[in-house]
Amino acid sequence: MFTAKDSYVFIPRLVATAIILWLAWKIWAFLKPRNAHTMRSVVIVVLGDIGRSPRMMYHAESFLENDFFTDIIGYGGSALIPSLLRAKIRYLPEPTKLPDWMPPLPFIISGPIKVVLQVLYIFIELFTIPNPPEFILVQNPPSIPTLAIVWIVGRIRGSKVIIDWHNLGYSILAMKFPRQGERHPLVRLAKWFEMYFGRTAYAHLFVTEAMRDFLVKEWDLQGIKVVVHDRPPRHFHQSTPQEIHDLFAVKYRAKILSEHSLKGFLPRYDTPYSTAFTATNASASDPIKRNTLPPPASAIDPIYSQVKAPFLRDDRPALLVSSTSWTPDEDFSILIAALDKYNARAAASNKKLPKLLVILTGKGPLKEKYMSEVGELQKKWDWVRCISMWLEVEDYPTLLGAADLGISLHASSSNLDLPMKVVDMFGCALPVCALDFSCLDELVKHDKNGLVFKDAPQLAQQIETLLTGFPTCPRLTELRSNLLPTSDRPTSPPSRPSSAQISDDVWETWDENWARYVRPLILRDVRRNGI
Repeated sequence: MFTAKDSYVFIPRLVATAIILWLAWKIWAFLKPRNAHTMRSVVIVVLGDIGRSPRMMYHAESFLENDFFTDIIGYGGSALIPSLLRAKIRYLPEPTKLPDWMPPLPFIISGPIKVVLQVLYIFIELFTIPNPPEFILVQNPPSIPTLAIVWIVGRIRGSKVIIDWHNLGYSILAMKFPRQGERHPLVRLAKWFEMYFGRTAYAHLFVTEAMRDFLVKEWDLQGIKVVVHDRPPRHFHQSTPQEIHDLFAVKYRAKILSEHSLKGFLPRYDTPYSTAFTATNASASDPIKRNTLPPPASAIDPIYSQVKAPFLRDDRPALLVSSTSWTPDEDFSILIAALDKYNARAAASNKKLPKLLVILTGKGPLKEKYMSEVGELQKKWDWVRCISMWLEVEDYPTLLGAADLGISLHASSSNLDLPMKVVDMFGCALPVCALDFSCLDELVKHDKNGLVFKDAPQLAQQIETLLTGFPTCPRLTELRSNLLPTSDRPTSPPSRPSSAQISDDVWETWDENWARYVRPLILRDVRRNGI
């Protein structure tokens, strides 16, 4: 017989059961696979500093220009390109820090906790986006844990996962174990992880044909496979004398003045009327007039409107630029040895060789080591100076466009990726000397848009060959002419008869390249449905 006493037990249990069932239904309704995603929406996942991931920022920019609702998940730190102001940026908490409410813990405990929190933060960001995105675009590497996370979220929320293969994560990890390499148990585990969770994506984008061919053969990748070579964005171009003047007379004047190694090395200049690279008709103190009449007496203290536009100085040093992340896959000892050899040759040679100012951009763990080594060497150098700089995003292409020669020391851990820095340089019509590896010829065409070297002596010889007679350098001018847009190339033939014309598609902008290869991929279902 059901008594009043029983009701005091039964009713709370019934209510608790109903609540549990309701919560279970709500959780299942949220987590179950679905196809009702929001059309024209994408989430871009970067397990790193978003501002230091140019390819992913360019992807985001292209999605925005194609009217996609765009969320970006990643870490802060560096400035983003201005066009991403329209995107929803979801910054992850700094991975090296534990929450403030947690007490200090030894690394053996705090390390795993940080990994768990990192996974949790990414899951939270992906699941708190109100409507399931149509696409999740993830950068690889890093592979762990992002490939597994987007694999799970894609199945739960019905989103199509696109993997942008920049390199192979396990090959980078193998560099930490030089003795065992890919045979190391952790590397073998990482390789399995990357293959398992990366194999079945909706689509795969590759930076090289070599990477596509390797992964299709070795891992039997499923889904759509498209090679999307890196290309420079539209605003990259060869800098004008005015832009070069503004860069060194205004924005980075203090940086140049603070470098003690440059005192007495650079030609005399008088800012704001001249820099070490540029001059105006008001540069009365500099013996550098070219194609201009001597300035009138009033020009010593001129009204700015009377000052003519800047021009390049004939006595300027040659400007070499190398962009780097200062990691073990870029051996800067090669460049240091080459500069040492160049200094000796310039001092002993009767050829007209210029002084070299080498600017190294970027941040990374090996920066102090190499710059300390350079600092000691250049105390004995008369013809070479080497400095490091960190540039704002908008100033980086201006520096590349101002340089005379670019240097790439990128050595691919997988031999399947290409250096983005070279793409940026080509976008600014800057020829390069690039360290050779197996698939580099997909980008750098030897003796057409740059030169390829294998060691320091060969690099030193190439720098000397290209800069002999500076600022009038026929070989360098020819390489640069092959990098200019067709409309900007000189009508007269180059100084050397050349078959060095490269295919036009190499010099497409990022927008043109993306529209050709990625846009059809993300809009295929729209066209199929007649929308």
